[in-house]
Amino acid sequence: MASKPESILKELEANKFAPIYFLQGEEPYFIDKITNFIENNALAPQDRSFNQTIMYGKEATIASILTNAKRFPMMADRQVVIVKEAQNVFEIGKESGDQQLIAYINNPLPSTILVFAYKYKTLDGRKALAKELDKKAILVKSDKVPEYKLSPYIEQYVKSKGHSIETKACQILAESIGNNMEVLTNEIDKMIINFNEPVKINPGHIQQYIGISKDFNNFELTKALSYKDVNKANTIINYFGQNIKSHPLIPILTLLYIHFSRLLLVKANKNLGERELAGLIKVNPYFVKEYTIAAKNYSLGKIIDVVGYLKEADLRSKGVTTSNAVDDSQVLKELIFKILH
Repeated sequence: MASKPESILKELEANKFAPIYFLQGEEPYFIDKITNFIENNALAPQDRSFNQTIMYGKEATIASILTNAKRFPMMADRQVVIVKEAQNVFEIGKESGDQQLIAYINNPLPSTILVFAYKYKTLDGRKALAKELDKKAILVKSDKVPEYKLSPYIEQYVKSKGHSIETKACQILAESIGNNMEVLTNEIDKMIINFNEPVKINPGHIQQYIGISKDFNNFELTKALSYKDVNKANTIINYFGQNIKSHPLIPILTLLYIHFSRLLLVKANKNLGERELAGLIKVNPYFVKEYTIAAKNYSLGKIIDVVGYLKEADLRSKGVTTSNAVDDSQVLKELIFKILH
């Protein structure tokens, strides 16, 4: 079974390096993180000029990669060969290329660290190359972090930086930025660099250093809809309309679709306790109360209607159901009116 990026990073941080790493998957953030760690830490700076080779998939062949991998290090204990954008090596996945790689996998040079950064896709697990990598090398699968796992990830990431974060602040980041891990971690790092001592990050910090308003964000919009707070919901969408580039429509529609889909589950399982509901709809137990109140505020028929309104808004924003251009802020205002009335 493919290894998880987090476990490999722990091994690398403990200075445990393997001869071959094949990093694959849809989420490039973890592939880059492992690749960069090896590039910056496997060799001492003075050894890199002779013993570190960076290759790129479009220009590399299996033969050239393996020629470099089979070289012995110069005046050092090991060498590093990194193939970036390895998904563009045209021979990978073809019989002849795979057989050359398998031959090396079965007899790698112990003094070489060979890294393939194979982004946005995965090998066919039924084929021999994937099976051999899984048995005899480090095969890593970097999956997209699901939306429901973002808050725990943020909490752990902040903790690894020596700080802590409030649950609400976690949710604001998750709902406003989403699971683009590079953007998410960059924004957290940009905030944390301002702290000289350990702090507990709150919504005020996020507003001050990242620019996501603690009062006007996607998290507060879904909360206002849950509680049927018409004034607050209208205030938020008016703010969004004046700052539409910072609050694009499609991510808001996606979030609202997830929110009301969860409400359908809550409606269908109203006899469950808070912890069971939290597990079912994949949210922190802290937020279950909001969903139970929302389930009382919206009938089953209304929730089904809302899902239809969301699909209609998505089509309108893309110009599918209208011949005239429609302003995104107008689409959002009409959608929120339909949800609340």
